Amino acid sequence: MKQGKNRWLIALSAVGIHISIGSVYAWSNFTAPLKEMFGWSDSEVALTFSIAILFLGLSAAFLGHFVEKYGPRKAGLLAAIFFGVGIIGSGFAVHVESRTLLYFFYGVLGGIGLGVGYIAPVSTLVKWFPDRRGLATGLAIMGFGFAAAISSPIMNMLIESVGVANTFYTLGISYFVVMLLSSLYLEKPEEGWLPDGYKEKIKSGKAKPNMDLSQLMANEAVKTKRFWYLWLMLFINITCGIAILAVAKPLAMESIGIDMAAAAALVGAIGIFNGLGRIGWASFSDIIGRPATYTTFFVLQMVIFFILPDISIEWLFIALLIVVYTCYGGGFASIPAYIGDLFGTKQLGAIHGYILTAWAAAGLVGPLFTAWIKDTTGSYSGSLTFFSGLFVIAFIISILIRVDINKLKKSKIDNQLSMKNKAS
Repeated sequence: MKQGKNRWLIALSAVGIHISIGSVYAWSNFTAPLKEMFGWSDSEVALTFSIAILFLGLSAAFLGHFVEKYGPRKAGLLAAIFFGVGIIGSGFAVHVESRTLLYFFYGVLGGIGLGVGYIAPVSTLVKWFPDRRGLATGLAIMGFGFAAAISSPIMNMLIESVGVANTFYTLGISYFVVMLLSSLYLEKPEEGWLPDGYKEKIKSGKAKPNMDLSQLMANEAVKTKRFWYLWLMLFINITCGIAILAVAKPLAMESIGIDMAAAAALVGAIGIFNGLGRIGWASFSDIIGRPATYTTFFVLQMVIFFILPDISIEWLFIALLIVVYTCYGGGFASIPAYIGDLFGTKQLGAIHGYILTAWAAAGLVGPLFTAWIKDTTGSYSGSLTFFSGLFVIAFIISILIRVDINKLKKSKIDNQLSMKNKAS
């Protein structure tokens, strides 16, 4: 290990970045104030969030190679600049009452900071934790999920005490400082580095070596069926989850009749279980495997989304919503390790960036579709049944990728046996 670098502090730095950028998940706290101040519709407010997620995916895709080439520290600093300026600029946009500037600062600049900041520490952690891929990515992305629980009450307090514009100024400066300090500690491990005692554990049978199916460059990976299966599964999981996340407060108020304060508390609770789902499911995927983990996500959610519109019991509604968001968060946390399993770590950051274009597409489709259903029918419940159908499709895809993986494993074993026979 490089002198002075501790992989657990690397993980802590990753959490610092993700807690900052993950505040985007508490966007719904700004929905009611912006509507009251400027008379904007649900769709107009939701578009800000959608643009941010769109540019998250686009920047992750285009700058994934930047992360691999220049390293996580420079990538993290770039993310801090874009995200900090984006949030501070959002305060200026509110001050001058410009929706266009809000879309630009929060959506475009903030979104670019989101994308670079998201992939920079994650791809690095996979390399620092070859023995615990799921746990490592779960740790960082857990911070992204917990951010709503941390940010939501702070946002509400600031909005009530200093106003919306000053809230953006305060948050923007704070996020910039945290991301800056976190980025300065990030660094890749040396080539071929392994944790102390890892080789000995493999030899003694206490640990299993990583048996990646292949070692592909990013531009090679996108030509495989496996890549597009992953893309579609992530797209559906995010589309359905992010749609509800964007309207969590009003959905709860409509469905179970709770007041705004209780709904705000629910947003925080969702953030907690979103984060717990990330570390929990990602760690569990190290045990049962990533393919089985994703199949489980879709089975659970296809049932819950189907019955949720008919649930009026408060505790049951909240419990089901919590399960959905553990799966939602778990999908994000498990995907980098899944990528490593299927394509290796040679260009994991770049491949992860390409996969995250699914997030960009989902961020645009999910919230806008849900807001359109609300504006058209006066209710959010119609979209939930539609999303249940999407999870049926995701379940089928999760089976298809397992078939493809098994074929690849068999082919790899056959090739190894053939080489042994030739050698003998």
